[in-house]
Amino acid sequence: MTRTTPKTSPTPTTSPAPTTSSAPAAAATPAAPAPWSDLVSAALLGTGRRTPPVAARPGQGPAAALLDAAAVSTVRRRAALRPAPAGERPAPAPADPRPPLPPAARRRLSLLLADRGAGGGGSRRGTAPDLTELLPQWLTAAVDHGYRAPEVLLPALLDAARARTDLRPAALALAGPRALWLARLNDEWKFALRGTGSRAGLPGDGDPVAVRRTWEEGLFAERVALLAALRRHDPSAGLALLTATWSTERAEDRLMFLDSLRADLSAADEPFLEQALSDRSRNVRATAAELLSTLPGSALAARMAQRAHTCIGLDRTAGAPVIAVEAPHECDPGMQRDGVAPKPPSGRGERSWWLSQLVEATPLDGWHARFAGRDAAAIIALPVGDDWRTELHDAWCRAAVRQRNADWARALLGAPAAPSQAAEVAPAGSSRDLTKLLTVLPEDERARWVAEFIAAHGLSEAFRMLGVCAVPWAEPLGGAVVDALDIARDAGSYPWSFSGVMGLAERCLDPAAADRLDMLTAVTDEPEGASPGSGGYWSEAFQRLVGTLRLRATMRTELTPPPTGDDTGPAPDRKTEAAPTTPHGAAPGPRVP
Repeated sequence: MTRTTPKTSPTPTTSPAPTTSSAPAAAATPAAPAPWSDLVSAALLGTGRRTPPVAARPGQGPAAALLDAAAVSTVRRRAALRPAPAGERPAPAPADPRPPLPPAARRRLSLLLADRGAGGGGSRRGTAPDLTELLPQWLTAAVDHGYRAPEVLLPALLDAARARTDLRPAALALAGPRALWLARLNDEWKFALRGTGSRAGLPGDGDPVAVRRTWEEGLFAERVALLAALRRHDPSAGLALLTATWSTERAEDRLMFLDSLRADLSAADEPFLEQALSDRSRNVRATAAELLSTLPGSALAARMAQRAHTCIGLDRTAGAPVIAVEAPHECDPGMQRDGVAPKPPSGRGERSWWLSQLVEATPLDGWHARFAGRDAAAIIALPVGDDWRTELHDAWCRAAVRQRNADWARALLGAPAAPSQAAEVAPAGSSRDLTKLLTVLPEDERARWVAEFIAAHGLSEAFRMLGVCAVPWAEPLGGAVVDALDIARDAGSYPWSFSGVMGLAERCLDPAAADRLDMLTAVTDEPEGASPGSGGYWSEAFQRLVGTLRLRATMRTELTPPPTGDDTGPAPDRKTEAAPTTPHGAAPGPRVP
């Protein structure tokens, strides 16, 4: 195709055009452009499989002709667009008065977020710490220090929370109210609008008008946070706020609001919960009944105790004391209103199902008088007639967890070094779950119990127990775990069999133990019958453990606020946000110790 250049002379040419130029003159008439869809199809299939619907210039290949036509078509399509009215500008992001992260900690967060997708699956090798597993701990520590996230890292932080639900509470708390502001502008972050985030920016309880406006017009996450804040400082005001709109709330929202009452539950909440027993939602009714059963002095607890005590007591006819059990023969409407589900799960008998629910909701302290003043340990030691022992003890376990009764949890756990304890460990979700009972004990007692259990039974049955112990692990728990790992290494086992425990140790051991563990990083002689290469694998695992502990110590130092009056503190927030955010930013200290 030829181009005709207009003449610049003001005098037009009067000579007739030669006959040989008639064809180009006709070709200069613009042809209809090829449809955009035809151009896209040719590009997707390739010019070798589909001839482009355009004419190529002399010496021009079909691919170049296709690209030229696409460029011209793009300009033509854009030129045909009419300007549209500008959209409404979003409201400014809310202020977050919390202090910014120290520069070193800000760079560390950038590294952790950039590395979160770099971890591979399968067994870990090498000595490099797993930064992905350190991110939750770092976020929790940053929130505890009261920092706010850098604005430039908020998108990456929200992306990380979207990909990992376990990060969401701490990530949203660190992100603060600006995370909710961003979530309104990006559908991929909508999860934050119904999550539990920071309470920063919520109206204070000294401004009742603002509190009422937030409660009636705010996002669900803001309303849950507001209710939790009010309940913490003024439980009655929080309950009054919830009662005012209770009848108009959706069932799933009523369930979440009920659950938020759990932390600060008191006898003053009983009338409201009694009304919730007649709620139209089955889940709301069940949750209200559960909450009432945690109040030992509630009317529901008294009703359940009366039912359970008629079914369970001492057998007066036996020579030695025996617990006699007579399960209920029906689930009447009163029991159903108080939260007893009439239909048992598959494979469960009706009467045992009803009995277990009654016992679970009965105040544990009431059993002492029922069994002639015996304490919890003495009651647990009594034999139970007619093979009801497992059912009864399972229900007492659930009651101890629900009522947070340490005396009964201690009695049901028994001695950690007892030979029978290893057989008592039940799978996750079971009612006879030692891990759940351990959560009822004080933190120091819990750590001691697990340490003694590991010393007696090893690590194979203790993995889930370790997960509920306070971090960092206090002694003697940390020492018991390291000793058990050392014993496994001396036995020639593969470290892969203990990868879960080793991963917990990296996150939960006290970083101060790193220097004491250096001696375990050496490659040892493999015992006879050991797995081939196990010595080298164990050396790598312990090197990674020591390196991770030292990195955690560094991260903790980076989060420590600078001394008051220190000139090296962070600059104003908008300037500090310009710090490098790529993994190549200069972080203090090596990434892998």
